[in-house]
Order: sequence, then structure tokens, then C-alpha cells
Amino acid sequence: MNRRSQGERTETTRAALMLAARGLFEERGYAGTGTPEIVAAASVTRGALYHHFTDKAELFEAVVRQVAQEVADEIARQASGHSDPAEALMAGAQAYFAAMAGRGRARLLLLEAPAVLTAEQVMALSDLAGFQALQEGLRQALPAEGARLPLRELAVLMSAVFDRAALAIARGEAAAPYEKATRLLLSRLVAG
Repeated sequence: MNRRSQGERTETTRAALMLAARGLFEERGYAGTGTPEIVAAASVTRGALYHHFTDKAELFEAVVRQVAQEVADEIARQASGHSDPAEALMAGAQAYFAAMAGRGRARLLLLEAPAVLTAEQVMALSDLAGFQALQEGLRQALPAEGARLPLRELAVLMSAVFDRAALAIARGEAAAPYEKATRLLLSRLVAG
């Protein structure tokens, strides 16, 4: 008989809790999900939940950090390989829209997280999900103006634009018009 180590059992339990919580948070939202439902869906005890997470909020933060990392990974995978900085920005935007269209991602990252987490935690999620890459992309696409422009603030504004588009796409609106509008916005920005 192959016995699992304590570390393997711990990781299995943590993963089961996160998977169960993610499904429930996607379906019902944070406020509509109770810890009894989470432990039942994960087939673990309440003690196991509180062994791994201080409370439901800490579990939620772990779930949304995992989702933000998935988004960042998909953007990196889909947007790499562009030598033209403006095209790299556009590819990154399209990759963000596609990644955020994944089941529950827009709800968790753009609706639930700001309602549950602190502003600092939400900004950390944004950084994880691609904000730093967006800021760097803008710096590369605007090299001559970059020193004179408030690049961080510009990235904050562009991020908000992308988030609104991602919410609309996640609600079922067609992505193509948002991609076209993004291309227009980025081309005008880069052209000066």
C-alpha cells in the first residue's frame, strides 16, 4: 500500500478547499458562500479549513491570487514574441480579455475582490494579473515621451479601461468591438 506523506495530505486538503471555494465563490459570490458549504464541497472538516486558513477571507484571498496568477500566465503565454511594442501591447490586451473571459474570473477579480479585500490587496492582485507588464509595455511603446509622461498613472487608467471591457465580455458581449476600440485607443496613444 502506498501511503501519502503528511505534506502530500496537507497539500491535497488545501487544494480541495481552494477548488471547492472557487466554485462556490464563482457561483454564489463571497457573501453568498458559507464555510459549511465550502467544507462540505471539499469533503473536509471545519477544523481542516481553519488549519489551512485563518478565516473565509483568507481562503478567498488565496483563491483570487491563484486566479490572478492564471490570468498573468495566460497573458504571458499568448502575448509573447512581438518585437513591435505597440503590437505587444495590443496582444497583451487581447490576451487579457481572453483570460478574463474564463469561467468566473471577471466576477472574482473585478467584482468580488474589491468588495472583500483591502485596496492594497486589490492592487497586489492587479500587479500579479499584469499591471506591471502593462506599465512596462507602455514605457516601451512610448520611449521618447516616456520620461515626460506619468506612465504609472497612464497604466492605471488603461488598466481600468481593460477591466471594464473584460467585464462586458464576461457578461457575454462580443470581444471584437472591444478589441477594435482598444486597437484604436492604443494606436492613437502611441502615435501621439
